[in-house]
Amino acid sequence: MIIILVCAVVLVVISFIAWICSRYKKCPSDKIMVVYGSIGKNKDGTNRSAKCIHGGAEFVIPVFQSYSYLDLTPISIQVDLKNALSRQNIRIDVPSRFTVGISTEPGVMQNAAERLLGLQLSEIQELSKDIIFGQLRLVIATMDIEEINTDRDKFLAAVSSNVETELKKIGLRLINVNVTDISDESGYIEALGKEAAAKAINEAKKSVAEQDREGSIGEANAKMEQRIKVSEAESVAIQGENEAKMKVAMSDAALKEKEAEARKIATTAEKIQAAKALEESYAAEEAAEQARRSKEQATLEADIIVRAEAKKKELELEAEAEAEQMRRRAQGEADAIYAKMEAQARGVEEILKKQAAGFAEIVKSAGGDADAALKLLIADKLEDLMKVQVDAIKNIKIDKVTVWDGGQSTDGKTSTANFISGMMKSVPPLDEMFAMAGMQLPSYLGKKAEEQESSVAESTEA
Repeated sequence: MIIILVCAVVLVVISFIAWICSRYKKCPSDKIMVVYGSIGKNKDGTNRSAKCIHGGAEFVIPVFQSYSYLDLTPISIQVDLKNALSRQNIRIDVPSRFTVGISTEPGVMQNAAERLLGLQLSEIQELSKDIIFGQLRLVIATMDIEEINTDRDKFLAAVSSNVETELKKIGLRLINVNVTDISDESGYIEALGKEAAAKAINEAKKSVAEQDREGSIGEANAKMEQRIKVSEAESVAIQGENEAKMKVAMSDAALKEKEAEARKIATTAEKIQAAKALEESYAAEEAAEQARRSKEQATLEADIIVRAEAKKKELELEAEAEAEQMRRRAQGEADAIYAKMEAQARGVEEILKKQAAGFAEIVKSAGGDADAALKLLIADKLEDLMKVQVDAIKNIKIDKVTVWDGGQSTDGKTSTANFISGMMKSVPPLDEMFAMAGMQLPSYLGKKAEEQESSVAESTEA
């Protein structure tokens, strides 16, 4: 019994704690939690109607307090206002759409808790629509159609200001206003539209014409300015190029001058340093030479005899080598001349042997008679001998020979015969030619008259 009693007590305590914890309510971000009941008093001593909580949590006291939620979801309301009277007594239709929602401002949120808690969404929409209709008519009555149609921002600002002021009284706030096309039964707005359209078209045409004119003028001016600017730019560019070239030339001249001065200074410094170096070198060389002289003076006397003997031996060897070379060269030249002369002699000998053999064959062919063989040789060369005689007179140019022969004769010969005879006497006789060659014509070719007479006398005497 005791265990059962203890378990019952524990269960009751746990249930009570769970029930107490369940009374700690957390408010979602898209809702407003309204706690009502025994809330407390206001500053003026009156009882508070409700406590609104947006975000966070609140402990709702059991029995003494309760809670409910207001939804913060935006409410879209279509308001088609018709025959609203403007300040010009012209009725217009203003279709629009309003978006409202429960406000989260502390004071306005309290109004919503007092006036909207427990209402359905449709009821809130109807209540809001009535307020919007009234305020929209009020705003339109204070404005001209031109203002409503053209200055749409001013119209929407006036509507938003008036409507939101009234909506806050019931705990709502205006989120957005969207007014569509405004129209009227009399066609005034349409006429205004046509007038504005015509005016806009005329203005546009005028603007287009002006723009065309301005464009043509601007294009011409632009081309003129372009040409002027291009010419100026080219002149400036050419001037700049010339100035740059002048600067470059002056810079090159200055550079060359500086380089020449630098080279001059460098050359002078180099020569000075070279002179100093040479001077120091000469001094060092002089000192070294002096030391070398002192050293060589001691070894010169010992070396001179050895060098003289070596030089003498070298000269002797060179003389012997040169003599040997000259002897070999002379021997070679002598051998070459001897071989050449010996070859020439052998050639002449062969020619003479061949000629002698040929002549012996000719004598043999003539029956061993040398005189007959000689005649055969002369007969063989007779054509060449006659050719020589003919060649002696063939180059004599005789264009024409005219002979006047009177028929007189001397020694039994006419003038023509004497001319021909004298002409033939100018041909070198064969016997003289043979005599100049150390030869004698054969007897069958004839003898001179003197020889014939002497031979006849000899035969007579005999």
